[in-house]
Amino acid sequence: MTTKIAETVQDVPTPTGDARVHWYLAPDARLVLALGHGAGGGVEARDLRALATALPLDGVTVALVEQPWRVAGKRVAPAPKALDEAWRALWPALTAPGLPVVAGGRSAGARVACRTAAELGAAAVLALSFPLHPPGRPEKSRADELTGAGLPTLVVQGARDPFGRPEEFPPGTEPVAVPAGDHGFAVPKKADITQMEALAVITDAVGMWLKAI
Repeated sequence: MTTKIAETVQDVPTPTGDARVHWYLAPDARLVLALGHGAGGGVEARDLRALATALPLDGVTVALVEQPWRVAGKRVAPAPKALDEAWRALWPALTAPGLPVVAGGRSAGARVACRTAAELGAAAVLALSFPLHPPGRPEKSRADELTGAGLPTLVVQGARDPFGRPEEFPPGTEPVAVPAGDHGFAVPKKADITQMEALAVITDAVGMWLKAI
């Protein structure tokens, strides 16, 4: 018998427009994992969906957050300042269940979490596909943004991510490497790991890490 995860959608007003929170509710939840999306996609990203499917079965409510620009149907993300402003404004909705909240996201969403988590009182930070640098521009490092989060941080990175491979990250971050994964954690058909196995690397690593939060 498959356990059905309760899903609800909540629109939250922010100064830059309405954000949308997709709640995947865990029975007897012990914490909330809030995840923002990247600049090139939305909450339908394979890693976000995998976590939203797997973690509620282990006592973690997952909140996938759509930034206002995506809700409004725009194709281009606004400046980081606007992303941070919206995230701060919707944070009370994420803390409303009265549980510890782990802030996170993929790519640009991970950057938002790193920049704001400490001031908002997050319990920890989950950075999926953190864009350590623009592709081909390692000298344009954003490592300070990641290491400056000031909270326990888990990085999960594709082994082929052009925005920063796991071995490029600074000491102390120790990313979980997803074999053959690119920036979206997609793996080639010829890889020694299937797409489902790659996603399981992510969900297993995040699940184990959250048990210590």
